[in-house]
Amino acid sequence: MQLYTIGVNHTTAPISIREHVAFNPDVLRHALSDLTAQNVAEAAILSTCNRTEIYVQTNTPEPIVNWLANYHRLDFNNIQPYTYTLSNQEAVKHAFRVASGLDSMVLGEPQILGQFKQSVKIAQDAGTLGTLLHKLFQRTFEVAKEVRTNTDIGGSSISMAAATIKLAQRIFGDISQQKILFIGAGEMIELCADHFAAQKPKSMTIANRTIERGLQLANKVGGHAILLNDLPGYFSEFDIVITSTASQLPIVGLGMVERAIKTRRHRPMFMVDLAVPRDIEPEVAQLDDVFLYTVDDLAQVVADGMENRQEAAVNAELIVAARVEGFMQWFKKRDAVPTIKALRDQAEAVRKTELGKALKLIQKGESAEVVLEALSNALTNKFLHAPSHLLNQTHGDEHARIEQIVRQLYQIKH
Repeated sequence: MQLYTIGVNHTTAPISIREHVAFNPDVLRHALSDLTAQNVAEAAILSTCNRTEIYVQTNTPEPIVNWLANYHRLDFNNIQPYTYTLSNQEAVKHAFRVASGLDSMVLGEPQILGQFKQSVKIAQDAGTLGTLLHKLFQRTFEVAKEVRTNTDIGGSSISMAAATIKLAQRIFGDISQQKILFIGAGEMIELCADHFAAQKPKSMTIANRTIERGLQLANKVGGHAILLNDLPGYFSEFDIVITSTASQLPIVGLGMVERAIKTRRHRPMFMVDLAVPRDIEPEVAQLDDVFLYTVDDLAQVVADGMENRQEAAVNAELIVAARVEGFMQWFKKRDAVPTIKALRDQAEAVRKTELGKALKLIQKGESAEVVLEALSNALTNKFLHAPSHLLNQTHGDEHARIEQIVRQLYQIKH
C-alpha cells in the first residue's frame, strides 16, 4: 500500500465546488469510518474553507474520488476535474507545505496548523490512523514549527481578518461609526472580532446558535450576543456582517437581506462570507447597496504586502525539502521490515532447534566442551548454508553480483 493525498483547494476549485465537498466537523468520524471500509488501511480528512484533502494509505487512489462524490451525493464527473492526487514523496511534501502555511491563500497564515491538528485528532479518536499517517503527521507538525521558528513566514500582518478590515475601510472609510454583526463564534470569527475591536466600531454583536458561546466571545471583545434564531429581527441594524459557521445550508437568505435594505432605506451593507459551504446565498451579491465578498474574493486583497513573506517562503521551502528527504528515507525503510522480521524469525527457529539438540546431548552426559563444539558448528553451518549454496549455483555476472552482496553483508574485506 502507498501513501496518497487526494483533494481540492482554492487553486484548483472555485468556492461553488469546494462548498459541496466540505465536511462538517460533526460528520468527520462517520466519514472516516465509511472511508476505511473501502479497502483503505489508514485515513485522515482535512476540511477547511480553502481545501478538502484526504490523506490515505491504500493500494490505488482512484476509488477515493468516487467515494468523495458518493458521500456528498455528487456527480463524479462534476468534481473529478478539480481534484488532485499526490503520491508518496509529493504527498509528504504537500502535507509539510500545507501545515507550514506555504499552500494557503494567505501565505504563512497560522490558522491552518490548528485546523490540521484538529483533523488529525479526530482521525486518531476515530481509530483510522496507523503507523504511516501517525508518523507523517507527527513529522508534519515538527516541520511547521521549525518553519515558524526559523523564518519570517508569519510576519507582515496579513490575514483574512486583516483583509476584511481593509475591504470595510474601502467601503466606509472610518468604521468607528459602523455597527458590526458576527455570525458564528468559532476561531475565524474570534480572529475577525479581535481585529475589528481594535478599530473601535460603534457596536459589535455576536449571533450564535448557543447563547453561552456567543456571550463568551462578546464579553471578550466588548460586544453583545444574540441567538441565531433571533437574527431576522435585528439584521437591518448592521452595516457590516461577517459570517463563518459550519452550517451546511445558507443562514442569510436573499429575502432577509432584501427586507433589511428596504428598512435601511438603501444605506449600504458590507458582507464577508468566510464559510464553506457559504452562509450567505450567492444571489445576495446581485442586490444594489450590498457589497458581498467570499473567501475567494479576498485573494487579491491579501496579495498586498506579501513581499516579505515571499522572501521568507524561499527559506521555508528549503526546510521543507530537507525534511521531506529525511521522511522518505524512513518511508522506504518500511518496505524492508517484513523481510527483516522473516529473517529474524528464521534465525530464531534455527537457534531453538540447535539449542534443543544441545540440551539433549547434555542430558545424555556429554561434556560441555563437546556440546558447545557441536552447537557452534551446527549454527555456523546452518547460517552459512544459504549464501554458500547461492554462490555455488550462480555463474558469470550474476555470480559476481551475488559475491559482492555477500561480501558487503558479511563485511569481508579481502
